[in-house]
Amino acid sequence: MRRFFVFAVAGLALGGCSSLSGAFKSEPPTVAVQLDSTPQGADALTSTGQSCKTPCSITVPPGDFTVTFSMAKFQPATVPVTVTVTEGSLMSQGTASASPNPVTAELQPAKPVRARKPVHRARKPKAAAPAAEAPAAASPFPAPAAAPAR
Repeated sequence: MRRFFVFAVAGLALGGCSSLSGAFKSEPPTVAVQLDSTPQGADALTSTGQSCKTPCSITVPPGDFTVTFSMAKFQPATVPVTVTVTEGSLMSQGTASASPNPVTAELQPAKPVRARKPVHRARKPKAAAPAAEAPAAASPFPAPAAAPAR
């Protein structure tokens, strides 16, 4: 009877280990990413949907993403970010790191759009086409009289 009890306890303990291993796993680690731009005050929008004005910090879940920096009168800039996850063990928690961190972008001034002015060119008068002499009989109008000489 004693052996049965020992085997029963050992079986429950080993069975419990497999079901409890899922209970000890924590959520995937998140990583804090610093965002900055030159000039500061740009809107930063991540492909994960988060946004802020630089300089700022966001917390992202594991997974690669991009950050697009935009500001009035400047060309937008997009920077890819890679998140690396290190698995944890039963005794330690996993970690995540982002590269690059901090994420920075130097915004270039937008080229001004010049309005084209219309070019007006003086038109040369077209040369008059020589009048075709039609027979007088074909015209319903009388022939013009010659101007008197002075």
